Amino acid sequence: MNVSAPSFPSATLSASTRTRSAGEFSPEEAEQLRALQARDREVRQHEQAHQAAAGGLATSGARYSFQRGPDGVNYAVGGEVSLDVSPGRTPEETLRRAQQISAAALAPAEPSGQDLAVAARAAQMARQAEAELAAATGDADTGGDARSRALLRIYGESPPAAPLTDEYA
Repeated sequence: MNVSAPSFPSATLSASTRTRSAGEFSPEEAEQLRALQARDREVRQHEQAHQAAAGGLATSGARYSFQRGPDGVNYAVGGEVSLDVSPGRTPEETLRRAQQISAAALAPAEPSGQDLAVAARAAQMARQAEAELAAATGDADTGGDARSRALLRIYGESPPAAPLTDEYA
């Protein structure tokens, strides 16, 4: 899973704007600076939530894309965390991994559309693992399967065809 934020509208900055102090910005620049600072906090919190919930499935730390503000400072406007989304060696392990992928995707306070799509794909992965378990035991339905169906109802009946990539929006 990769978590990415969309780019923040950029502004052309002259060299002189990069050396000014906070009190020397135009109202438009001051507003842009406030927006960039807020976006930076939001993006970093979002990525931290994914990373904390991902545990051992995280294959990298958070990576950010930046935009230079009117004060010359780079602010995070997008980010991503990569996860290992491969199935486990057994259906039980695959089920646990799918649950952790879903938890990581839904960890931020405000999951993006792509976060929801990743959770739906994880629910599909869990459903497949549960079907394998049911076939092996001859059991027609398990409690986890009902949970997977509920997740799919929440996030859409058909999981997206795209790879498990979460672009933070």
